[in-house]
Amino acid sequence: MLILTCEQIRRIDRLAMERYDMPSILLMENAGAGAARIIHREFEYLAHRTAVVFCGPGNNGGDGFVIARHLHNAGWNITIVPVVPPDQIKGDALINYTIVSRMPIPTASPDRTDEVLDRGEVVIDALLGTGFKGQLRPPMDEIIRKINAANKKVVAVDVPSGLDCTSETAAEPTIRATLTVSFVAIKTAFLAPEAADYVGRIEVVDIGVPRELVQEVKNRPG
Repeated sequence: MLILTCEQIRRIDRLAMERYDMPSILLMENAGAGAARIIHREFEYLAHRTAVVFCGPGNNGGDGFVIARHLHNAGWNITIVPVVPPDQIKGDALINYTIVSRMPIPTASPDRTDEVLDRGEVVIDALLGTGFKGQLRPPMDEIIRKINAANKKVVAVDVPSGLDCTSETAAEPTIRATLTVSFVAIKTAFLAPEAADYVGRIEVVDIGVPRELVQEVKNRPG
């Protein structure tokens, strides 16, 4: 079982791009596709295979767009809820948003959160990633409260939104996940006592970086 800090995982991402010329969008694709495979495997027994994917403005949201595309292709009924307007989505996340926006995948605005939560069997949290610190602001805080109150199967992408991966503390509110799909390794923050109520079961996705790089970073703590 590989356990790394969030800083170590960020270092792996950076060195994969700098040393091996791996494009960041390839890492996003590998992460999202791997997460989608796990979600499909874990929940394909559901009657309607409906999922709502809540996507934030950053790379975590970009992972969510990739997941939505792959689950759609696997026959799922997907609704995407981008929590910011398209002009606030940047970089690799924007590329993946553009792809799904041209597919027959419905999107809903955050003010329809209650409605889409009623229809979804699985809720996918791709709101905030490992860079989150501090307090949640609207509309994130209210969306997370509604997700937690909906009594659905919740999958957190890389980290439950609201969990500070560096300080290992949880904001109010923080996503309470049924399953957390963690990229590269289990994060040390997931093993903190305060995280127990939020991460649920943990699955790890290999995002395709060279194993020698992972081992090198593992052997250099900090």
